[in-house]
Amino acid sequence: MTDKRKVAVWTAIGLAILVIAWLVFRPKELRVLTGAVLQLDPVPGRQLPIANAEVTLADGLSTGSATSDPTGLFRLRLRPGVRIGQMVTVRLNHPGYRPMAIDEYVQDRPYVIRMVPASQEATTSGDPVNLVADVRVRYAGRTEITENVGSASKVFEVVNVGDTPCPRHSPCSPDGKWKAAVGGTALDAGEGSEFHDVRVSCIAGPCPFTKIENDSFSAGGRQISVSVKNWSDTASFLLEAEVTRIASHEGNLVSFPVIFGRTMSFTLPASARGPSIEASVKGESMVYPVGPMARLSWASCVVTVAKDRTKLYRCELKPGYSFK
Repeated sequence: MTDKRKVAVWTAIGLAILVIAWLVFRPKELRVLTGAVLQLDPVPGRQLPIANAEVTLADGLSTGSATSDPTGLFRLRLRPGVRIGQMVTVRLNHPGYRPMAIDEYVQDRPYVIRMVPASQEATTSGDPVNLVADVRVRYAGRTEITENVGSASKVFEVVNVGDTPCPRHSPCSPDGKWKAAVGGTALDAGEGSEFHDVRVSCIAGPCPFTKIENDSFSAGGRQISVSVKNWSDTASFLLEAEVTRIASHEGNLVSFPVIFGRTMSFTLPASARGPSIEASVKGESMVYPVGPMARLSWASCVVTVAKDRTKLYRCELKPGYSFK
């Protein structure tokens, strides 16, 4: 074999090796960008999910747009050719929040994006503030009681830092990629009482990246507990239940919403009938029936229905109103 032929052969072999290495080690394509949209706030308990936020990629790199659901979750489908490690511009739009355009490297991880509200509270503009006070939720239902009809609730947080790779000795996300934290809480109804219609809801933080780890509440009873796994940033949960006693009784029940800043959250069991919200608005006591869409003159509400038909209501005050 001549020297020229040897050079040609080795050149061909080298090129083949380079092509094979490029095919094997080039970044993989990513088909879907997954994340959650939250309201920007320094307090984790007030980082509420934002529904109906429109999410797109600049330069036509997504097949269209995605819309966040009531938990803030979005899944944006990407065009073929978008690879891990590629820089893209993520755009978000929502009527109640400032438009955003952020540069991100494409990664196979859950994204958490926080939007800034477009309007400030009424007090900053000098306009008079309409106060909303003494808010309570009433509804009819059958419960086992003889006395002390009421409800119990407890807010708890599962503290974690998102986007942290999971070491082998720690709790991990379901796919094993991200470090997770497990937290929970418990309630005791006391001697002779039991919990019924128990519900656990994520009310703030990146709810799509959480999962109930231990269900010791669905069956009710005197003592109930729950533990939740969270593989993103800190998330807040609400554990609520009705307190009952032996006899079955049909009556009106009262529940008090949890209020964070300008937002209130409450849940209703599947058996709840004729719910209404009682509140003092501008100094006048009013009753507001709660229909399927929960329309209020002083707040905008989003309703999420769970698999067990429990309903979670999140209501944010409209401009010009403030909780007392």
